[in-house]
Amino acid sequence: MKIPFIYTFRSLWTRKLTALMTISGVGLVVFVFAAVLMLAQGLKDTLVATGSPDNAILLRSSAESETLSSISRDAASLLETMPEVATGQDGKPLASKECVIIVNMNKKSTHSMGNVTVRGLSLAGLAMRPQIHLKEGRMYNPGSSELIVGNEIADRFEGAQLGGQVKFGGRMWTIVGIFDAGKTGFASEVMGDVDQVMQAFNRPVYSAMLFRMKSPSDFDGIKAKVGADPRLMDLTVKREQDFYEEQSKQLAMFIQILGMVITIIFSFGAMIGAMITMYAAVANRTVEIGTLRALGFKRYSVLAAFLIESLLISIIGGGAGLLIASLLEFASFSTLNWSSFTEIAFGFSLTPGIVLTTLIFSVVMGLVGGFLPSVRASRLDIISALRAS
Repeated sequence: MKIPFIYTFRSLWTRKLTALMTISGVGLVVFVFAAVLMLAQGLKDTLVATGSPDNAILLRSSAESETLSSISRDAASLLETMPEVATGQDGKPLASKECVIIVNMNKKSTHSMGNVTVRGLSLAGLAMRPQIHLKEGRMYNPGSSELIVGNEIADRFEGAQLGGQVKFGGRMWTIVGIFDAGKTGFASEVMGDVDQVMQAFNRPVYSAMLFRMKSPSDFDGIKAKVGADPRLMDLTVKREQDFYEEQSKQLAMFIQILGMVITIIFSFGAMIGAMITMYAAVANRTVEIGTLRALGFKRYSVLAAFLIESLLISIIGGGAGLLIASLLEFASFSTLNWSSFTEIAFGFSLTPGIVLTTLIFSVVMGLVGGFLPSVRASRLDIISALRAS
């Protein structure tokens, strides 16, 4: 004989207060667990979305970021001549020689200094980045000390609003436009004419070169040519998406490790709480368990009933924690990207994989927390249990 499933629901309803406290504990742990996964995923999504599958980037082989890279003018001009590089409607190569600099700007909220990426690029570089859309003002004029800034920079830094001025590189720069780059790393950048940026910082070489391939399948051929050409032997080519994904690894790993340590500590507390709750349920329902056994219900039925009760608590708590965590998708903040040492704004990202992982995690907590009390309930002697009344 199997104990009806409705029995579990009624048992929980009769112990509403203790069940609710246990559900709250499980929900808190699941919330932290889901938030950590969402945060790491949000960082990864932001940087991966920054790249395009049609674009590739030329960097110095030993450089881990654009700010640490350098490319000579001759090398950049040589790559432009490769037949695998796409051309625009004007017949010119779709390539952007870029200079990436880190400058300090004051934050609005704390008035402290923050590292901001300034990207000097050509208009072709903007054309190859469809994520960027000018939402206020106008485009900068080539050859002038004018800038356009990402919406995240405009929201978080002083002087970065439309019509404002910022000083770096020994000159004043005027903000003439604000662009929206969606949930990409470009939203945390400042952009201007590459020649003016290089001149202001006395940079004789470029940092990197972005170019559009005629076909994504041409990547291997371009990479082989760069590796075989002695004039380009100290350079390497990477897919733009792969490059930005690499930029997220260190910080995302740190977030995950730190979050997992905190989650493990919390989960032990939640499992102990669930175990105490279930042991108390067994102690308070000794006669009830004896009656069930006397009515012919087998030990495994009692075990299953109490285990299902523990799982039900964990699933309800896990669902509640996950629901609250999903609201974090509306929040965003900025932090220092360890690869580029600049501010990057990103948010929380909830994926089906995170939902599944989180629910499995809550079920595991329910199994671990409820197994021993369930075993104890199933092993109660019928006569001793009935005499407990």
